[in-house]
Amino acid sequence: MTRCVIHWVVAIALVAVPRLVFAQTKTCDGLSGPKRQLAVEILKSQHPYECCDGTIWDCLHRKRVCRLATRLANDVCRRAQAGKSKAAIERELSRRATSMMGKKYNINLSGEPRLGDGAAKVKLVAYMCARCPYCARITPALYKSITAGRLKGKAQFYLRLFPIRSHKHSTISNMALLASKKLGKFWEFLLHVYAHFDRFDPDKLPDCAQAKGMNREKFKALLKDGNVRAELVDSKKEGVRNNVNATPTFYINGRKYQADLSIHAIEDVVEEEHDRLTGKQYE
Repeated sequence: MTRCVIHWVVAIALVAVPRLVFAQTKTCDGLSGPKRQLAVEILKSQHPYECCDGTIWDCLHRKRVCRLATRLANDVCRRAQAGKSKAAIERELSRRATSMMGKKYNINLSGEPRLGDGAAKVKLVAYMCARCPYCARITPALYKSITAGRLKGKAQFYLRLFPIRSHKHSTISNMALLASKKLGKFWEFLLHVYAHFDRFDPDKLPDCAQAKGMNREKFKALLKDGNVRAELVDSKKEGVRNNVNATPTFYINGRKYQADLSIHAIEDVVEEEHDRLTGKQYE
């Protein structure tokens, strides 16, 4: 009887070991069945692009765990849980690596309103259009994250305007943002414009400006100012030189970000860059 009990204990332990070995992150530990098998396969074949020279799986099981390996494992497991294919997950890993290891572009931030702590190590820049639907969703989320959330103290955030002809009222709306910048109310006005995105009326822009504390007549004059228009054109030209072809397009310390545009993904790569620059690459 005792021998049988011992055999059962050994059998249970052997079944449990692979799951315990895999449980390096909460996200991955929640997987089961084919999704878990897919994640294991990818983690055992893909390598972090920095911090550790083994596969992601190997790096997770070292005594000193590279934070990037944990981030990539979580990314893989989230996508596996969401039902993404092996090819799609590996493609996203490749896009992330290209984003974080690519060339740096020159972006003129002189005079641009900064959001976030000026001492923060990471400069996050976005080329955006005032009439871009996705910009209207992601920008308020980033504003919240940088001022009071996950990225507080870790990133500075800047916007460069990139009007797109196919967006109705693109020129006048972006001119209005530049006018608000010159009157010291850029972020307040930007959030207002995006909060009322579906009710945009160019004729009501001066009313909105006045409601946000700007001088109505000065605002109206700036909407027709040739220098303001020239500044908008220069911003668009810079974006074209920096290979912007859609909005939003993000740059992390000058490198073009080409991966997932979800708020979670952007927060994760900004934190990754912050870890690298502050010497916090290991758990």
